Amino acid sequence: SRNYCVTAQFSFQENEIKLLTAEIERLKNFGCLGVSPSLEGLRDENAKLKYRLNFLKKSLQEERSKSTKSMININSCLQEIFGAAIQAAYPDLENPPLVVTPSQQPKFGDYQCNSAMGISQILLKTREQKVIPREIAEKIVKNIPANECIEKVEIAGPGFINVHLRKDFVSKQLSSLLINGVQPPAIGKRKKVVVDFSSPNIAKEMHVGHLRSTIIGESMCRLFEFVGYDVLRLNHLGDWGTQFGMLIAHLQDKFPDYLSVSPPIGDLQAFYKESKQRFDTEEEFKKRAYQCVVLLQSKNPDFIKAWNLICDVSRREFQKIYNCLDITIIERGESFYHEMMKDIVKEFEDKGFVQVDDGRKVVFVPGFPVPLTIMKSDGGYTYDTSDLAALKHRLCEEKGDILIYVVDSGQSVHLQTVFAAGQMIGWYDPKVTRVAHAAFGVVLGEDKKKFKTRSGDTVRLIDLLEEGLKRAMDKLKDKERDKVVLTPEELKAAQTSVAFGCIKYADLSHNRLNDYVFSFDKMLDDRGNTAAYLLYAFTRIRAIARLANIDEQMLRKAAREEVLVLDHEKEWKLGKCILRFPEILQKILEDLLLHTLCDYLYELATTFTEFYDSCYCVEKDRQTGQIVKVNMWRLLLCEATATVMAKGFDILGIKPVQRM
Repeated sequence: SRNYCVTAQFSFQENEIKLLTAEIERLKNFGCLGVSPSLEGLRDENAKLKYRLNFLKKSLQEERSKSTKSMININSCLQEIFGAAIQAAYPDLENPPLVVTPSQQPKFGDYQCNSAMGISQILLKTREQKVIPREIAEKIVKNIPANECIEKVEIAGPGFINVHLRKDFVSKQLSSLLINGVQPPAIGKRKKVVVDFSSPNIAKEMHVGHLRSTIIGESMCRLFEFVGYDVLRLNHLGDWGTQFGMLIAHLQDKFPDYLSVSPPIGDLQAFYKESKQRFDTEEEFKKRAYQCVVLLQSKNPDFIKAWNLICDVSRREFQKIYNCLDITIIERGESFYHEMMKDIVKEFEDKGFVQVDDGRKVVFVPGFPVPLTIMKSDGGYTYDTSDLAALKHRLCEEKGDILIYVVDSGQSVHLQTVFAAGQMIGWYDPKVTRVAHAAFGVVLGEDKKKFKTRSGDTVRLIDLLEEGLKRAMDKLKDKERDKVVLTPEELKAAQTSVAFGCIKYADLSHNRLNDYVFSFDKMLDDRGNTAAYLLYAFTRIRAIARLANIDEQMLRKAAREEVLVLDHEKEWKLGKCILRFPEILQKILEDLLLHTLCDYLYELATTFTEFYDSCYCVEKDRQTGQIVKVNMWRLLLCEATATVMAKGFDILGIKPVQRM
């Protein structure tokens, strides 16, 4: 009988293997095993079938091996079980509601299935049958298939089905986690994911506005990579356009020998402001800037060199930020798509989507009031053109199955218009390919206004990171960690971990759709849902086994031999909390809201504290302080907690330390 706690992802491959085996037998009977030259074609067909059969068998073995190591998503298992029960109870009901959630209180079991109420409403609306939800719940319960994870179910109130998990099932999953490590949940076919994030402008410094896109995008990439997807991380730099005309003209004036001597541009931001001021006030300079743009776009070698020099100065500054925040990203700016823009305009013209408006070529997309301008009246291209070219390249050349744009909420209408234009022209079908705007709000100061310096300027990101390092060190020294607790090397590692971890976590722990208030005091507080608290909790958990003189090898041996006893209510609560990790990841893959992971890690840390306060892991003699007893199964629970926390930190881009 089928085990409903393991997803039946292999059934298609198994059926194909059966069919291929039967086909090979048929060809054998037909005499195609090499006895006659006239049957060469059949021999080839037989070879192909055998090759395909071997490939499928190998693939199936690999998938099964992966599946045995994958962490089971208990919520998905229960949905599969109750889905089968509802199907058996109401076979004629199309798309019945399937609602399974973790219980909020222990008295209501471990999970709840709340589908009965929804089914009752559907029966009333579609069939005019009035059936009370409790009767529906009873019918569902009678049809629950045999499985390895449910201990018992109870019907409560109007029709809630309370689910109690089997302790041996939970214990077995925890042992698997300890033996195999934190493995990603099984999520089906491997997909290609393209993530567009960070995207600063050349010749302008990265400021606090780039912080969110950079941090959120990096974390999303890490999550998709963890579950096994092929991820392309793209930095859509603003590295092309009319502003380069004024920058190159100013470069020629300030450093006339730039072609032979590399210009010492120390402050590119000041250089940009100088050129912009001249562009706005000097008519001759303005004309020359426009001429420079024309020569750049015509690929004049001297002007391409000037453009590269300016881009290189910016790249070096950007890389300092990326090194601090441990960001991995591939540069693919607007210039990359420049040669494709002519074809984009032609494609929209050929399909009859282009209208001419006052010399401009525009595309109206149904449902969007503002058209896309794909060519200016002077023949130049726009951001709309480059965004359309980027979209097509990512879909048609990169073959992306999922495209994610981590861009601020202010660009929402523009991006939705570009996406809709891509659908309209036939580049992708949203039922097959997911193209999503992962929008985010702005960073606010403690006055609840846009985060600025005291002089009203935008906060430079490098200044913010340096301030974070200073504040983190001050915090560590306030707690006298520099005096006796940590070596100089450990202190430096703790400073970096706390500073950058707190900045990242403060961002990621808020719903990205909302604005959030940036406060060093709050993010460095070691109480509440902060990185400082979680990093400290993590080091404390890791220290428990170390102080009991239990090393990694002993823990690994115990994981294979010990049964995790979950008799105490706090052991049981912690064990279930640890195993919710795959559910959390699955939810984020669907809605791209990373604060769910932060909330989970905080819940895990506080649940661990409850467990540790109630359950002795290491028992000591009160007089001598000598270790009397080590409760190994509880140390294994500590290890499982720390392992999941470490993987959560990794996805968030936070580097914990062993001592803090």
